Amino acid sequence: MEKNGNNRKLRVCVATCNRADYSKLAPIMFGIKTEPEFFDLDVVVLGSHLIDDYGNTYRMIEQDDFDINTRLHTIVRGEDEAAMVESVGLALVKLPDVLNRLKPDIMIVHGDRFDALALATSAALMNIRILHIEGGEVSGTIDDSIRHAITKLAHYHVCCTRSAEQHLISMCEDHDRILLAGCPSYDKLLCAKNKDYMSIIRMWLGDDVKPKDYIVALQHPVTTDIKHSIKMFELTLDALISFNKRTLVLFPNIDAGSKEMVRVMRKKGIEHHPNFRAVKHVPFDQFIQLVAHAGCMIGNSSCGVREVGAFGTPVINLGTRQIGRETGENVLHVRDADTQDKILQALHLQFGKQYPCSKIYGDGNAVPRILKFLKSIDLQEPLQKKFCFPPVKDNISQDIDHILETLSALAVDLGGTNLRVAIVSMKGEIVKKYTQFNPKTYEERINLILQMCVEAAAEAVKLNCRILGVGISTGGRVNPREGIVLHSTKLIQEWNSVDLRTPLSDTLHLPVWVDNDGNCAAMAERKFGQGKGLENFVTFITGTGIGGGIIHQHELIHGSSFCAAELGHLVVSLDGPDCSCGSHGCIEAYASGMALQKEAKKLHDEDLLLVEGMSVPKDEAVSALHLIQAAKLGNVKAQSILRTAGKALGLGVVNILHTVNPSLVILSGILASHYIHIVKDVIRQQALPSVQDVDVVVSDLVDPALLGAASMVLDYTTRRIY
Repeated sequence: MEKNGNNRKLRVCVATCNRADYSKLAPIMFGIKTEPEFFDLDVVVLGSHLIDDYGNTYRMIEQDDFDINTRLHTIVRGEDEAAMVESVGLALVKLPDVLNRLKPDIMIVHGDRFDALALATSAALMNIRILHIEGGEVSGTIDDSIRHAITKLAHYHVCCTRSAEQHLISMCEDHDRILLAGCPSYDKLLCAKNKDYMSIIRMWLGDDVKPKDYIVALQHPVTTDIKHSIKMFELTLDALISFNKRTLVLFPNIDAGSKEMVRVMRKKGIEHHPNFRAVKHVPFDQFIQLVAHAGCMIGNSSCGVREVGAFGTPVINLGTRQIGRETGENVLHVRDADTQDKILQALHLQFGKQYPCSKIYGDGNAVPRILKFLKSIDLQEPLQKKFCFPPVKDNISQDIDHILETLSALAVDLGGTNLRVAIVSMKGEIVKKYTQFNPKTYEERINLILQMCVEAAAEAVKLNCRILGVGISTGGRVNPREGIVLHSTKLIQEWNSVDLRTPLSDTLHLPVWVDNDGNCAAMAERKFGQGKGLENFVTFITGTGIGGGIIHQHELIHGSSFCAAELGHLVVSLDGPDCSCGSHGCIEAYASGMALQKEAKKLHDEDLLLVEGMSVPKDEAVSALHLIQAAKLGNVKAQSILRTAGKALGLGVVNILHTVNPSLVILSGILASHYIHIVKDVIRQQALPSVQDVDVVVSDLVDPALLGAASMVLDYTTRRIY
């Protein structure tokens, strides 16, 4: 004992309060016992160890061949807040006599239990040095306060993780009195290889249960919110019943609220349910094997987020009891476990998975480090602490709420008149939409797009939507590989050779996709509309202009120079009207909204548009809608114009039927319903018999351009495994 400056053995008192802390203290006790030349060991047992309802777990200490020096009955029954306080008081009354008799040099105290607080308080007031195991950790309940209170009373600290060490330092503890050892239980866990684990599984769960096909459930009350924790326990049991797997349920600990939780178990008939085995205690060696070979562990025990990581067993951590714990990737948090469905979804996500072993809490060599640390303690040193104030690192964990966020896309539709941005969910629901007039200049337009997307992305957080990327639908010819608008339509000025991907991606830190609005409409139909599941179909968009998209063998056709599916510029007449593209007789020159507006203005100028029941205010421009209204009210000339437009579109459809031979043609846009019957008539009259049976339908999508823009994001980003 030269290192600690003492000429006698170190008298160590280990006090254990319950089954959980004994699993951490037992490896240290075994280590002390193997070195009798350095240590004398006294064992004090108190708390729930000595209560029949909690398994009389002191017997496992005797089975491990430890002599129990003192048994203290310190628990006041009642399992409520007052009973916890009274139990602490009773322990404080009884402990001084024991400590006066044993006169230990150092007392080893574990964790964050109210019993442990009584032990630390007694020892500190009696000038007995305290070695605290697992200080510096963060969970999320009253246990935090108790743990940190014990830290302030303790003289030496054994912590399990680097973050815990940093927390202790930031709590002003002397770095020289802190040992980063790892969790003592990991010394046993990482070498736990029981070939006869099947007999243990059969003993506790039945002969017909296979490894990885059962669940271990261990849930305790949260003393700071007992009512909520009882409700959460009810939801957990309901979810487990629905999940329909064999489940080993351990009774909760003795904290306030445990009595009510046991009532919930009995109310739901868990002890007699064929799928459940309800037990008060499982010996630690057997418990190790049960969780190591389980399909999943669920509850809020620290064992789930700490020890079970040694086996890579999937864990579902419920509620806030362990909210601040460091966890391996095997732990999925359900922090707001407020619905049965949320817990059930977590079970479906986790059950049966296998994760890599996590060594966050230990590498299997904690006990040798702790024994060396004990030997280094100089009993001649004063107990006064030193202080320092370092920063604390943040902790990031996986959370079920992130997985249950609505996976969404930001969709941008750049039209001739309006600029629209929407948050679109995976199911094609437009969660929120923003609309502004499309500015006339490039600079104003790009700034407005950025501004609207930033605002929408911020709003998405409030709406619990996870934005996966940005999709942009725009008129004109687009290079989707580079995200560049090569040439725009005349409706969108100053919009040629525009790189949309770079500024948006740089601003939002998200992937960006860009494509022509006709292609986007086709992609919208493929993902959300009537083209879903079809190998080959064609979409015609009837709006301000005429556009379209072609899906062949489930893929969108772009063409060698990104000019495929310019369906509005199929020529259907050699001497037809001028088109905006510079040609003559294009479908767009007959059937687009611009073409109909032009014809409507001609009629109006000749006083041939308005019929009885119609009027056009002086401050309102004549539009295609006025022509349609006039046709409905019996205006023969308006009807003739619409019929001609429909025939032009129909001839374009016939050309596509003869060229691509799709299984479906979808008419989209505001004019589609006015053209559908005329188009079908043209097909019957003009198409080859082999394609006359191809169906032509009107799209039922409200915003195909936005949905198509969103589909680019949702299709590509969700190909990766979440």
